[in-house]
Amino acid sequence: DPSANPYLTFALILAAGMKGIDKQMELGKAVEANIFEMSDEEKAKNKIDSLPGSLLDAINLLENSKLAKDTLGEHIHSKFIENKKMEWDEFRIHVSKYEIDNYLPEL
Repeated sequence: DPSANPYLTFALILAAGMKGIDKQMELGKAVEANIFEMSDEEKAKNKIDSLPGSLLDAINLLENSKLAKDTLGEHIHSKFIENKKMEWDEFRIHVSKYEIDNYLPEL
């Protein structure tokens, strides 16, 4: 996301890269096919995971990430999660123009 904090983003990218180097992790095989046309079975066979489907899903993954906690420290990690949960809650209760235009006339 281009609106991400670059300092936190780069810290986590570098930490993930260093973990991969330290643990001598192997890169997955390159996939040249269009993954958006693949079935779930094809994605599973190629070990292709999906990104989180919502901000809440992403928050939950980050909240339980030992790498993120170790990299950012407990204080920054917990405050970041707290902030993102507030952001999610504001988004969740927002009534969009689409909803007003499409559902209000039904009332």
